[in-house]
Amino acid sequence: MCPPSDPIHGRYFWKKHAVHQLLSSTYNGFILIRTSMKILISNDDGFRADGIVALHAALQGIAEVEVVAPEHNNSAKSNALTLHTPLYVHRADNGFRYVNGTPADCVHIALTGLLGYRPDLVISGINNGANMGDDTLYSGTVGAAMEGYLFGIPAMAVSQITKGWTHLDAAAATVRRMVEQMIHQQMVGTRPWLLNVNIPNLPLAQIKPPKVCRLGRRHVAEPVITQVDPRGQTMYWIGNAGAAMDDSAGTDFHAADQGHVVVTPLKVDLTEHDHLQAWGQTCARLWQQDGA
Repeated sequence: MCPPSDPIHGRYFWKKHAVHQLLSSTYNGFILIRTSMKILISNDDGFRADGIVALHAALQGIAEVEVVAPEHNNSAKSNALTLHTPLYVHRADNGFRYVNGTPADCVHIALTGLLGYRPDLVISGINNGANMGDDTLYSGTVGAAMEGYLFGIPAMAVSQITKGWTHLDAAAATVRRMVEQMIHQQMVGTRPWLLNVNIPNLPLAQIKPPKVCRLGRRHVAEPVITQVDPRGQTMYWIGNAGAAMDDSAGTDFHAADQGHVVVTPLKVDLTEHDHLQAWGQTCARLWQQDGA
């Protein structure tokens, strides 16, 4: 009996005993070997950002890598999709495709028609600066990865902890190593998962092993910045993110300060499960008529 082919994920071949550097699974006692693994890359810093260029280069040789990224910086765009203006896709001189939209737009368009195939993994990054704690709710980097996850594809958002791209080569090498290990452990091409990864700006030899952590919390954002434009109208700039408020042991902030690669598994469900029953009782009382 020959193993099946998969028209979406690519052609398979089989051997009774095999070890493969890319991706394998089993079928009726045989090891299935995928001839080509495909990774979609996006970001929120824009298609020419140093981080996405370094990530694309680092992943060469382990997969077919496609880039679909925003034309311009789209930081803090979260999961926003563009619904009321047309989107255009162009091919840059470096082969990357770019979109005049948000990070989530890029992944959405890629997965719903642009690529013509279903990638095995979506990676967003490498972002210029950390995405920890409350940042994950606002982050366009996380938003792009989450869009892949919502389509049932394993996805990871990757950021350097400090802005400025120092030791970017080490961060890119770290991502490659993580992806290689995920493939080896058959984490790719199976059930979807969503990881938020933050990598310290350190030489590769000084980066400590990954540590799985919960999200910390930040203080409220700093005050809005006001300026007056040349026509005398007041302009408003969103203030900087607040400093860490919960950076205790076990949080992403704490592990980052110790020099670890920080890994936080994320989920989409925002339901406050612990208080569902209490809110049910509260709403029942609110619905009662006066005097009931």
